[in-house]
Amino acid sequence: MEKISVVLADDHVLVRKGLKKILEMEEDIEVVGEASDGASAVEVIMAKRPRVVLMDINMPQMNGIEVAKTLKKEKIDAKVIILTIYDDREYLLELIKMGVAGYILKDIDPQGLIDAVRSASRGETYIQPTLTRALIAEYNRMTQPVAGANKPLTAREKEVMAYIADGLNNNEISAKLNISEKTVKNHVSSILRKLNLQDRTQVAVFALKNKLV
Repeated sequence: MEKISVVLADDHVLVRKGLKKILEMEEDIEVVGEASDGASAVEVIMAKRPRVVLMDINMPQMNGIEVAKTLKKEKIDAKVIILTIYDDREYLLELIKMGVAGYILKDIDPQGLIDAVRSASRGETYIQPTLTRALIAEYNRMTQPVAGANKPLTAREKEVMAYIADGLNNNEISAKLNISEKTVKNHVSSILRKLNLQDRTQVAVFALKNKLV
């Protein structure tokens, strides 16, 4: 029987050891690698080519979203399950749109963890049941009409908005526009204020709905 190969990526050693112990009690699962930060996770995943990656969303150097984007860009066919302590609806929807195989909280019971890994290995999407309502609420929020602009955006702000809609973070936008990350943050704050929006997700939705990108 071919085992489900798994790489664990979490900056807390005790968390990784606990996850490994739970998973390797199952005859059909094998942990083939570990990483303590995002950059190391990419290296280990590319070297080991696991079927499933179980990864914390908040890690040093590269967070889980950045790692997932890198794997997608490099066409690494590993099923990514995001593990987090945060019930963050915005992250949840963004990650699902990126094609991650699962999203679970760190308070999940051992059987739920095992089910998530097996589901991901079969090519299925596993969302922890307690997160389903949050996902629906975030989807509804994003599909509601958003506020219109009170003031026109500058050309630079429109550029920043376009990159936000493409899913880039502030650091990536600063590199694209050759400006400081602080300047990008100022532009983002100005966009939110001018458009009466609350967060980057609403900025992306506004841009798409108004065909600004």
